[in-house]
Amino acid sequence: MTHDDNNDWLIDDSDQQQSVQPPQRPWKVLIIDDEKDVHTATRLAVQDIRYKDRPLQLLNAYSAREGLEQVSRHPDIALILLDVVMETDNAGLELVRRIRDELGNNLTRIVLRTGQPGQAPEQDVILNYDINDYKTKTELTVQKLFTVVIASLRAYENLVAIEKNRQGLGKILEGASDLYQLRSLKEFASGVLKQISAILDVGTDGVLCMESTPQSTGRPRLEILAATGEFDRLLGADTLDAFPALQHAITEALQEKHSVYRHPVDVLYITAQNGREFVVHFAPPWPLEDVERNLLEVFCQRISSAYDNLYLYSQLVSAQEATVVALADLAEFRDSDTGEHVLRVQKLSDAIAAELQQMAAYPQLLTPAFMDMIGMASILHDVGKVGTPDHILFKPGRLDPEERIIMEQHAMIGANILRKASHLVEGVSYLSMGADIAGGHHEYFDGSGYPQRLAGQDIPLSARIVAVVDVFDALLHKRPYKEPWTLHDTMAYINGRAGSQFDPLVIAALDRLVREQRIPIALPAQ
Repeated sequence: MTHDDNNDWLIDDSDQQQSVQPPQRPWKVLIIDDEKDVHTATRLAVQDIRYKDRPLQLLNAYSAREGLEQVSRHPDIALILLDVVMETDNAGLELVRRIRDELGNNLTRIVLRTGQPGQAPEQDVILNYDINDYKTKTELTVQKLFTVVIASLRAYENLVAIEKNRQGLGKILEGASDLYQLRSLKEFASGVLKQISAILDVGTDGVLCMESTPQSTGRPRLEILAATGEFDRLLGADTLDAFPALQHAITEALQEKHSVYRHPVDVLYITAQNGREFVVHFAPPWPLEDVERNLLEVFCQRISSAYDNLYLYSQLVSAQEATVVALADLAEFRDSDTGEHVLRVQKLSDAIAAELQQMAAYPQLLTPAFMDMIGMASILHDVGKVGTPDHILFKPGRLDPEERIIMEQHAMIGANILRKASHLVEGVSYLSMGADIAGGHHEYFDGSGYPQRLAGQDIPLSARIVAVVDVFDALLHKRPYKEPWTLHDTMAYINGRAGSQFDPLVIAALDRLVREQRIPIALPAQ
């Protein structure tokens, strides 16, 4: 099909670019008419039209029913050339209603074509049906049809851009909110790839890298944090040598400090306030449109803010952990065995909590926060011993009743110290959980323990776990007042106190770990 020079502005001259430009996504145009000759003539008239260097993909339907099936199958149809009279006198008009109301498709442009204008008066149709143009078949010459197609595609393109912006911004807000909830860099990286896939509305292969120390070669050293699809094999690697084009684009993005869009190698550049630089590669099936690039640039800003939030959170957690370690060191300073003991207690507490979770025990209590904190908080269980006199703490034999009373005060001393400090931190923290453990790990399940004679579920779960772990480790290892016990005797002692001294479910979790030889610490030689 040819057009005079005056119409050249309507379409892009892509002949010279075709050899270097990647394939473009076609505009889908659906012809719905019960006359085969109309399909043939329309195809001949429009098949060579290109708009924005994108060709047409012509679809056909010979009835309103077939047309509805095609629109359902292809929601991204840009234009429908629709006959009015087919199976019935108003089949086309009824199809318009179903497309707009049942399918909720308000973007596709619909141009009615009729050979019987008296059957559907133009004014009534325009007012009562959501169509975009109304033509008699005799009006649609080749030139007129060309104009209708281009005008419709331009209108469709603008509407899609507006809708993509609306949906994309919504996804960015929702996705960024999800990223703010993540508490590890690996989770964060994986979440970024998922959100980019959602914004582009395609399933994408992707990889997210973080630059580590630049190398003397001039090529950045990369830490690959997340990868999907064909890039899965890159996880744990520090080079992209298997993908030289991608390696080049990422190097360019990091050196020039901007995103690179060179389909099929698109790379987003993201920088954070602490100086960290990230690059994200993704592989949409078509070159990105301007609206998609703009949305991704907005998303990059949200990613940067979310990462800054993650970084500050990790710094806060590190500060809390440093405080916990410093407090635990107070006990270690006075007791040479305490350092090893608290490390074993930490590992065993984590393992038992994980085993309880596997057993589906206490699902309301074993929250992600609990699982993250139980091990670190457990090392504070005996911090109150800083207030215990040396002659009692290091006595090589059994304590007399008066000495026992003084020794037992360490539980409340530790709880009070940690509880007071925890009030400076909002919500559950290592310090607040440590206070529960310090004050509760000598309580007995039957209520006969100390310092408050709590019983059953009134004893915090963290304290019930550490109560078992503390005794298990103490019995297995040499203490000033005793020789180490065998594993068999230790487990017999602990199992014999299920329901009296200890929570039976916690004992069951420990017993499973022992029987299946999954204890995470080295056991002393038996």
